[in-house]
Amino acid sequence: MSAPIPRQRAIPAAEGGQAHPAPPHDAATLPRPAPTPAQDAPTPPYDSAGAPHRTAPVRNTSADGGSLSLLVIEDDPGSLSVPRLLDSAGKPIRIRTARNLTEAERLLTDDVHCILLDLALTVPGPGTGPGTGPGTPEAGEAGEDELATLKHVLRLAPRHPVLALTANDDSELGAEAVRVGAQDYLYRDELDGRLLGRAIRYAVERKRADVAQRQLTESRLRAQENARLERGLLPTPLLDGSPLRFAARYRPGRSRALLGGDFYDTVRTPDGSVHVMIGDVCGHGPDEAALGVELRIAWRALTFAGLCGDELLSTLQKVLEHERADDEIFATLCTVDIAPDGRRAGLCLAGHPAPLIAREGRLAELLPYEDGGPALGLLPRARWPRRQVELGGKWSLMLYTDGLIEGRIGQGKERLGQEGMVEMIRRQLASGLQGDALLEAAVNEARDLNGGDLTDDVAVLLLDRAPGGTR
Repeated sequence: MSAPIPRQRAIPAAEGGQAHPAPPHDAATLPRPAPTPAQDAPTPPYDSAGAPHRTAPVRNTSADGGSLSLLVIEDDPGSLSVPRLLDSAGKPIRIRTARNLTEAERLLTDDVHCILLDLALTVPGPGTGPGTGPGTPEAGEAGEDELATLKHVLRLAPRHPVLALTANDDSELGAEAVRVGAQDYLYRDELDGRLLGRAIRYAVERKRADVAQRQLTESRLRAQENARLERGLLPTPLLDGSPLRFAARYRPGRSRALLGGDFYDTVRTPDGSVHVMIGDVCGHGPDEAALGVELRIAWRALTFAGLCGDELLSTLQKVLEHERADDEIFATLCTVDIAPDGRRAGLCLAGHPAPLIAREGRLAELLPYEDGGPALGLLPRARWPRRQVELGGKWSLMLYTDGLIEGRIGQGKERLGQEGMVEMIRRQLASGLQGDALLEAAVNEARDLNGGDLTDDVAVLLLDRAPGGTR
C-alpha cells in the first residue's frame, strides 16, 4: 500500500539561509524572547531555563563552502531542544526537521551534511500513519529490534554521518547504535551547543575517514584480484621431455600492471617438436592485454591441433579480426618451430623483429627476415611464408618485442635499435652471462640507456640447446 502524504509543514527560515531559527512547532528549537525593534542581530537561543546556550563553531566541511545542514529526525520536534549552531565562518547551520522516515527521505538531499536521529522515534505499522511507506520498517520489526529505525536510516543514507539520540539512562543502546553504524550517540536531555557542535564535527570527519578507508580497502582488494587474474593469464611453458632450457622476462608498460599487450608461449607437441611464439598487440592498455591473451591461447590450441606456418597465422588473423575492438588494431607475431633433433627450425614473421641466435664459435646475429609477411590484421588475404633455418648443435635463440629495442640512448632521439641490441647481447655473452641472467642484464641495460623505465611493454624469452646437457 502506498504511504499517505504527510501534511505539508512550514519551511523553517533557517532552511532558506536566514539567520533566524524555525518556528517552535516545526524546528527543533525552544521559543526565545521576542527581539525589540532595536535588535538587528539575531537573539541567541535560550535553553529551558531561560539562559542562552553556549554555541561552539563547527568547521564548515561542505564541498561548496556553503552553510552546513543538519537533518533532525524526531516525531515530536517541539519536545526537543536543538541549539542554534554556527560554523567556523560564522554562518548558521541550517536545521531541517522530519517527523517520520517518509518525510526524512524527502528532505535527505545532497546538501545535508549530518543526521540527528532520535532512537525513540515511533514507527507505526503499515498503513497506520505518515511514518509508513515503501522501505519503512514495520511495527513488528521495530518491536523485535530497537535499532530498526537506525538501520533503515543507514540504508537510506549510506554516505551521511548519523548521530543517535538516546535517553540519559540508555547508554547501552547508544553504544549499540555506534556498533551498528552511527558515528556517535548523544543524551537527549544533555544536548547543548558545545556538545552538539563537537559531535557534528566528529561525525562528519569520522564518516569521511571511514569512507576513505573503505574505498582504499576496496581498491586494494580489486588490485589483488587483478594481480591474481593477470598472473594466471601469463603462460606456463609446456616443455616436458625437451632438452631445451627456457627463460623469459616480461615487463608491462602500464604502471602497476602485470600484463600488457605483449604475449608469448612455448609448447612441445607429441612428435617432439618445440614451438615458440612471441607477439605484440599495438598499444599496451587492458584491452590490448586481453586481446594478447586471446591470441596466445588460440595459438596454443592451433599448435596442438597440428597447424603451422601460413595456415596457423591465417587462422590467428581471423581470431584477431573477430575479437579486436577497432579495425585499426593489429598485432605483430614471430613463430619458430624447432625440429625434434633441435638442429633445424621453421621461422614465420608477421611484421615482427627477427629473433637473435648465438651459435657456438660464432658471433650472435639476427635470423633472416627478408621473407616476412605483414602484421596480423592489416591485409585480409595476406600470406606468411615459412623459412627453414639451420640452428646447429649448440645455440641460444632469443625472441623479443620491440619494447626492448625502441628505448632511447641518452638524452637524444637515437634509439637502441636491433643493431644496438645485437652489440649489447654479444658483449653480455662474452662476459659469460646466459639464461635468466642474460635476459635480466639485457632488460636492465636497455632501461638504463633509456634513462628510466621503458614506456612500452617488453617481453624477452630465450631457448638454449646444449647437446648432452640436461634441461
